[in-house]
Amino acid sequence: MGTVFWDLDGTLTDPKRGITGSVVKALRELGLDAPSPDNLEWVIGPALLWSFEKLGTPDPQTALEHYRVFYEDKGGMYDCTVYDRIPEALTTIGARHVMHIATAKPHAYARKITAHFGLSKFMAQEFGPELDGTRNDKAELLAYALTQTGDDPAHCIMIGDRHYDLNAARAVGMKFVAVAWGYGGADDLSDADAHVNTPGELPGIVDQFLA
Repeated sequence: MGTVFWDLDGTLTDPKRGITGSVVKALRELGLDAPSPDNLEWVIGPALLWSFEKLGTPDPQTALEHYRVFYEDKGGMYDCTVYDRIPEALTTIGARHVMHIATAKPHAYARKITAHFGLSKFMAQEFGPELDGTRNDKAELLAYALTQTGDDPAHCIMIGDRHYDLNAARAVGMKFVAVAWGYGGADDLSDADAHVNTPGELPGIVDQFLA
């Protein structure tokens, strides 16, 4: 038995409509021009404060506060879907291995989403940054998670869709499995230990690495 750390956005769920829609509304609330949702897919994955900085907003923190109104208070966080065949993959993998969430989304939001979509029942623990930005860095988050679980990273796998996930796994000594259905299209994931095109491939890959 080993341990699997799952990314959330772009790996277990497709959050595009909720995240990009809330970013657009936040920018417009500040009187700023907003890219189309299709041109904002790159914001899915990293910490949103960093994304607002990259978008050139004069006050990224204020933009983030407006984003949170639309995303949390007005229900944008639930405007997402669980990828097809993910529940089946979680059921199979969870029967043989311990599983946790490790997401760049604040855990205050992530836990509501996983509970709403029936994913929390598969997870032993769920890790994400604090709302004040503590542990926004994914490598720092994974390192913290390991202190809480007591796992040996040599017996762990990180599964995700972005280079943030890959780099974090490498930083703490975990193997990394890259999924093809998320939002890492422009990212360099060639250094992943394995690549999968469908959720159905995941149980076999996980068993191979955690045998």
